[in-house]
Amino acid sequence: MTDAVLVTGGFGLVGSQTVKRLTADGRRVVVADLDTPANRNKAKALPVGADVRWADLTDAAAVQRLVSEVAPSVIVHLAAVIPPPLYRNPSLARKVNVDATVALVRAAEAQPTPPRFVQASSNAVYGSRNPHRVTDVVRAETPPRPFELYSNTKLEAEEFVRASSLEWVVLRLGGVLSPDFSALPLTADGIFIESALPTDGRIHTVDVRDVGIAFAAATTADVANEILLIAGDDSHKLLQKDVGAALAAALGLPGVLPEGRPGDPDDDDGWFLTDWMDTARAQEALGFQHHSWPSMLAEMTERMGWKRYLLRPVAPLARVFLSRRAAYRNAPGTYADLWGAIAAKLGDPCLSNEGTQG
Repeated sequence: MTDAVLVTGGFGLVGSQTVKRLTADGRRVVVADLDTPANRNKAKALPVGADVRWADLTDAAAVQRLVSEVAPSVIVHLAAVIPPPLYRNPSLARKVNVDATVALVRAAEAQPTPPRFVQASSNAVYGSRNPHRVTDVVRAETPPRPFELYSNTKLEAEEFVRASSLEWVVLRLGGVLSPDFSALPLTADGIFIESALPTDGRIHTVDVRDVGIAFAAATTADVANEILLIAGDDSHKLLQKDVGAALAAALGLPGVLPEGRPGDPDDDDGWFLTDWMDTARAQEALGFQHHSWPSMLAEMTERMGWKRYLLRPVAPLARVFLSRRAAYRNAPGTYADLWGAIAAKLGDPCLSNEGTQG
């Protein structure tokens, strides 16, 4: 099975699109993911050319067996714990984000024919970005400034991959979104963090289908040992306040989100882990940008169809409901206190774990 592409976390948001793209390109794919009822259901819909291996990547021995048995030509490593769940369970996040990556790299290095290793990273590694003081976009060579648990674990994993003997590619992702309503982060914790974000923070979004194209292309493109930034075209360069409002309107719930707070212009650490990105080299090499922000919103609106009209009468009640659960409800102050709000609700986001960066 030496021509196989092993995709970890293949039933996740990005993983599903990556598997779909790889199989459409005629590649043989092995999905490695946790054996859960939800993933069992997803496995039934795997495209032709894709198989599944149930695996716990936090078990180093299981990882060794997986890589040895599949003998892939490429490993696309997508499995990760991301915010908000990461803040509630930092020990698991470290096991998945760092330890599992280490185990995969070591298993890959031990192969008779070591595979290319495509690592999913994040623009979070650049840390908190104050748009009032840092006006340039981030680039691959911009110095990382990991700020909290997620950025720490992603950079540590990334650095281990880059220090290995493997042929590697690192893709740092922007804010991944989907036109599929069911894929939006509409959990209670996700909605809470949305309300806590500085409204004037910069975010560079990207359609998940374009991310899948980028990962599939990175398995063969002439990009060995490169860090590439994956985000949408210029229409995806947005402010945080614009994203939630536009998504809610596309779903038929205009004005449903409560007004948030701007970030403190004098606080360089008070911003979220997003910014606008220079994607020129990645686009040149991978040719992945196919879905603009307006077209993604239009598609979401079309997918909702007549259901949007059923939701409109609910909008006032939904606004009251969300306002009562907003991060800064009845809280004094003018500016957003993102990390304080997360610490109070989910757990210390800046908790220092032994062995992490920063």
